[in-house]
Amino acid sequence: MKNKIWLIVGIMWVMTGCQDLIDPAIENIQGREDMLERPRLAQGLLINAYLRIPTNGWSFSEMATDDAVSNNPANQFLNMATGQWASNNNPVNQWTGAQSAIQYLNVMIEDVDSVDFAVDPIVNEMFVDRLKGESYGLRALFMYYLLQAHGGLADGQLLGVPILSESQNVESDFNIPRNTFEECMTQLYADAERAMDLLPYDLANINDPSLIPSKYASQGAETGQYNRVFGDDAIQLVSGRIVNAVMAQAALLAASPAFNPSGDTEKWRAAAEHAAEILNTIGGVNGLSPNGVTWFSNASELNAIGGGVNPAEVLWRTSIGSSNNLERDNYPPTLFGNGLINPTQNFVDAFPMANGYPIDESSSAYDPQNPYAGRDPRLNHFVVLNGSVAGPNNTVITTAIDGTTNNALNRVETSTRTGYYLRKLLRQDVNLNPNSTNQQVHMKPRIRYTEIFLIYAEAANEAYGPMGTGNASYSAYDVIKAIRQRAGIGTQNGDAYLESIKGDQAAMRELIRNERRIELSFEGFRFWDLRRWDASLTETALGMTIEDGDHEVMNVENRVYGSHMIYGPVPYSETLKFTELRQNTGW
Repeated sequence: MKNKIWLIVGIMWVMTGCQDLIDPAIENIQGREDMLERPRLAQGLLINAYLRIPTNGWSFSEMATDDAVSNNPANQFLNMATGQWASNNNPVNQWTGAQSAIQYLNVMIEDVDSVDFAVDPIVNEMFVDRLKGESYGLRALFMYYLLQAHGGLADGQLLGVPILSESQNVESDFNIPRNTFEECMTQLYADAERAMDLLPYDLANINDPSLIPSKYASQGAETGQYNRVFGDDAIQLVSGRIVNAVMAQAALLAASPAFNPSGDTEKWRAAAEHAAEILNTIGGVNGLSPNGVTWFSNASELNAIGGGVNPAEVLWRTSIGSSNNLERDNYPPTLFGNGLINPTQNFVDAFPMANGYPIDESSSAYDPQNPYAGRDPRLNHFVVLNGSVAGPNNTVITTAIDGTTNNALNRVETSTRTGYYLRKLLRQDVNLNPNSTNQQVHMKPRIRYTEIFLIYAEAANEAYGPMGTGNASYSAYDVIKAIRQRAGIGTQNGDAYLESIKGDQAAMRELIRNERRIELSFEGFRFWDLRRWDASLTETALGMTIEDGDHEVMNVENRVYGSHMIYGPVPYSETLKFTELRQNTGW
């Protein structure tokens, strides 16, 4: 039991490669007795799982979709989208990292009861419960990532991954088959429910003794003891709210057409209910953050974040810090950036007019020769257009092919290939000029509340119809109306387009998907959404050529995907090693 933890922690030390660990001073030699007195070392198992969460950093898989291209010919997503995605060349592989994390978590779950984290027996019980709850919650999260990346049809059967509910050792049988997708979802839900039984819904200090859970209060626990374990110092670790959100994400995946071919509405209902449980705690649609559209550039809010506190838009995030990496990668060339991610014309066309109508609707008043006038305000928040200002000095960015700077279309290797540069996620007060370079605070959310609202809207529309509410007090229509109002859409005409389709489930479905595309853009959703929707993966990436003021849409990059690629592959190396692993059809 304890020996497994100490062995793994010891291996972690050795793998650091530090000279002091290879040839330590006498006082630095750590024996088992020392480790028993320093039980936080055992938490290294849990830390290793946290470090394997793929949303710790931006991936920008949008460059493999119809939303963006890369100007770097060696970019892994460019190569993926143009025909090089394979079971032995998979930039979105989650198999190794997630399975490794689950191994750490299984050891933690099995042995955490044997570790003494505090002399105080009540505090020790709290620590054991929290760490075990975190472990179950993280195990559910990694199962979600595995199903998203590797679940799929194999010989007509919908499969997930091998369920590993116990730690493995040298005597374990590693050659085990994949469980069904449904069995994996059952395991995910069971782990999530165990986690929610052990964790408070939110981790934060309390002052009122009546808020102490009865299992600890009955033993005489005081607020100081509770706060030591579940208080402010634990914020941003896995909580009941976060686990609830993982259940909503996983339920949406399971309800989606690629994983729910029979169209079982009960699966949609489950996703809606998990999302509603979270949204009800913030007042439903009234809890939608007013400045949630520009969460990445709200300078005063970002600069004030500290101590684990989240802005109203953010449910869970990574640590914050000052940097300029995103800007260096994506600013236009004249702002000393590399212009890496180029939003497509496809993406720009997804933004409606400010009156709410899609640009291809006759009532939209869209002008193809003045295409950015009168548009959804989010377009200017998310994309640098021809004639936009950007950067700390409000520099005019001209992307027209007859522009006179390196910002112009295809001028140099760091120029845009589509006529657009990325604005979303970037701080415009970052200066990359070598003579006056600075950095600004950035935040990477793992889960935003807007995602939960959109999960509810999508699932509720399928389960109850556009205006149905189920057990909640709001509908898919209510959510989408609130999101569009926040964006500044339909303020002059009451969002007439939304009103015209509120009784049409199919039209509402398309609108919800489009709102999700816009609101969650460049945050790693589009790649997965297209696949779970069983939607077209082969839409050609388009751009805009502007010359002498004339606007003309152009083809930029073909998308080469097979129809089987709505499901990702099991790694080729794993299928070579283990004969029981069945590969998804077509890979």
